[in-house]
Amino acid sequence: MTEINDYEDLFRVGVLLKPHGLKGEMNVYPTTDDPERFKDIPEVLLKNGNEYIKLHIRSARPKKNLMIVGFKEYTDINQVEKFEKCELYVTRENAIPLEEGEYYIKDLIGLSVYLTDGSAFGTLKDVLKTGANDVYSVDVKGKEVLIPVIPDCIKEVDIENKKVVVSLLPGLYEE
Repeated sequence: MTEINDYEDLFRVGVLLKPHGLKGEMNVYPTTDDPERFKDIPEVLLKNGNEYIKLHIRSARPKKNLMIVGFKEYTDINQVEKFEKCELYVTRENAIPLEEGEYYIKDLIGLSVYLTDGSAFGTLKDVLKTGANDVYSVDVKGKEVLIPVIPDCIKEVDIENKKVVVSLLPGLYEE
């Protein structure tokens, strides 16, 4: 087992639910954009309290909106029952590779938001998933401002320099 502080750059990919069958498989609620990726992930980290346990996936298959996942380290229901409601993580190196213009949400949270004229606007607090497009939740002097992630509004995302440049459409923000 590894202490929690040893892993700072992790991405949650699922939450363990009830065991499935007697051979140590678990029902997993996926929190990743691509649940099928469990078939290709070489290893995951199971967060159990303040510790992480490195596990290797031996099987993964879909079941409705869940994945049934088995781990090489556990082959019996009695070994895995205690992990119900634990979370599964991957390291950045095992995260899904991004396409150009895509960003990990955890890299966006906390970025400074500027207007196109260079003035400071606020801090990006969250990314909301909607049907049409994502929406950035920006804290502006204690007030939430929602900005759609569309080319008309998001002009630049610079992870390295920790900033986002936005253009506000009429009606998005009133002082």
